[in-house]
Amino acid sequence: MFITFEGIEGSGKSLQIGRAHEHLGRRGIPCLLTREPGGTEFGRALRRVLLSPDGGRREPWSELLLYLADRHQHLREEIEPALGRGQVVLCDRYQDATRVYQGAARGIPMDDIERVARLLGIIEPDRTVLLDLDVETGLGRARARNGSDPAAAAEGRFEAEDLSFHRKIRQGYLALARRFPGRIEVVDAAGSPDEVFARVRELLDRWLP
Repeated sequence: MFITFEGIEGSGKSLQIGRAHEHLGRRGIPCLLTREPGGTEFGRALRRVLLSPDGGRREPWSELLLYLADRHQHLREEIEPALGRGQVVLCDRYQDATRVYQGAARGIPMDDIERVARLLGIIEPDRTVLLDLDVETGLGRARARNGSDPAAAAEGRFEAEDLSFHRKIRQGYLALARRFPGRIEVVDAAGSPDEVFARVRELLDRWLP
């Protein structure tokens, strides 16, 4: 099974997907934990270009094509081989992030995004955990993290966007949840990490009995 975790900045994706990986490991389920961008050596080089606050403005289409290049490499090198070995794949961000960041927020038509993804053979995940949180809380968390962690600050280009940009991201994600109700499960990301993970664990145990 291919499971992705999505959400606005500061929604707790990385924390919750890490806990999901540990939970499945304790259950004896073979599992690959990966992320985008950056799930391959090629992707790690692209991640520095895409997320660094330095380097000047990126055109929306340039940004889109770099994300899709990372995804195509990631699929062929890591995700599809792991699925072929019978592993569960947990991925921190995937195609839905592109649909909302470069589509809903940057304004690239969704049909264009889908057309290029089809040409590249981008597959859909089986299930998606969408961690939903109000934008002010999430952005506050993310900016506080960047203020105390130099490594996070070095990847803080999107956290520097204004509030209206992040509202478009959240609205875009919720629109996708309505479009793909059989795949995307919206999880309330408010509360303590333990409270949120209890909601995530319930989904994992239902999907992987």
